[in-house]
Amino acid sequence: MNLTTNFTLSELTKSETALRKGLNNEPTQDVISALQSLAFHVLQPVRDHYGKAIKINSGYRSPEVNASVGGSKTSDHCKGMAADIEIDGIANAELAKYIKDALQFTQIILEFYTPGIADSGWVHVSYDPANLKCQALTAVKQDGKTVYLPGLVA
Repeated sequence: MNLTTNFTLSELTKSETALRKGLNNEPTQDVISALQSLAFHVLQPVRDHYGKAIKINSGYRSPEVNASVGGSKTSDHCKGMAADIEIDGIANAELAKYIKDALQFTQIILEFYTPGIADSGWVHVSYDPANLKCQALTAVKQDGKTVYLPGLVA
């Protein structure tokens, strides 16, 4: 099922963890609608801007899959409102900055990016039409714990 011109439901619900562990990762109709909104308002505009394929590292996660990967119980991934993405040849810091400056979104997190290493980390982006707060954060490890810094620190 196509969600937009360049994004399918299967690529936003594919989970290696679900396949490996035999977990159900089938979305409900509400989740499919949320994924379509995310794809339409964020992913497709990013694809159109860069003219390059977007790698979806993680899209929808059922509660079982989310727990298996250690995700937050309140993760927007479980609602179909978030994706972790990268684009080959584009620094993740640049990708995050473009989304922050050009699009509406709920939250963007530049996760575990190492300045000077363009393909390090990834970009988490969420889209909840009822909460477009455009919050930008950077996730880093400090003393073995994940810490979220305000803004995009790259």
